[in-house]
Amino acid sequence: MTIEQAAAATDRAARPLAERALRVRQHIVAMTASPEGAHIGGALSAADILTALYFDVLRIRPEEPDWPGRDYFVLSKGHAAAGLYAVLAERGFLPVEELDTYARSGSRLGGHPLRAVPGVEFPTGSLGHGLALGLGLALAARSDGRDNRAYVLLGDGELQEGSVWEAADAAARLGVDNLTAVVDRNRLQINGSSHRDALAGRWRAFGWRAVETDGHDLGALSAALREPPADPGVPTVLLADTVKGRGVPFLENRAKAHYALFSPTLRHRALKALAASGREKGR
Repeated sequence: MTIEQAAAATDRAARPLAERALRVRQHIVAMTASPEGAHIGGALSAADILTALYFDVLRIRPEEPDWPGRDYFVLSKGHAAAGLYAVLAERGFLPVEELDTYARSGSRLGGHPLRAVPGVEFPTGSLGHGLALGLGLALAARSDGRDNRAYVLLGDGELQEGSVWEAADAAARLGVDNLTAVVDRNRLQINGSSHRDALAGRWRAFGWRAVETDGHDLGALSAALREPPADPGVPTVLLADTVKGRGVPFLENRAKAHYALFSPTLRHRALKALAASGREKGR
């Protein structure tokens, strides 16, 4: 990283959380106008979660991505890679200008995250694997006597995968309390509703502490994510209620927002809506 890039990263790190989240959403919209488009709906719904994690919760060193003392983050819903790339760039792991290469030939910013990207712990994309990967990281830290915490972001549709519940059962049985799962509960997936009743009760039945919160309340998210384990040996899941396509009215709560390829006109329209939303919140 050059001196100029480091200075820019420091400047970005000083911005309020809401402004950071807006910048992340603007980057996501821009990447959706790339030649391949992006999974915009789930990236926008998770933008506040990612912002809270990377700017107020995770112990990380952008200049040293593999720092042994870091907290771990796994994007289990790997198709929301545009959101992850946006927050990594804003946090200083890679140049913001690199986002312009998203999904283009030769770019390391693919449709799903790869280990070649600074700050990415594992390549993800096959849904249902992330929680087991996070469990492994948390177990390794505990075995080594380190206090690293592991955070895993899952989609609510992803909870249909049996491997998620196998990992959940193992985490509780092994008493891995340095593991936190976050469910982006936007209630939509590519083929319709992903809503499940009594989701908190299901996690509790597997031995987890389940906390429900507004997934777009940055203060509440940060507080919940930073909270230490309430009970020794009990992993935590944060069920974050979100809106698919949050911030872009013509995408919100619509299953077709799962994936899009924006024309220049739609990109302009979406960015204009985000700017209006930012001004409204700033009042």
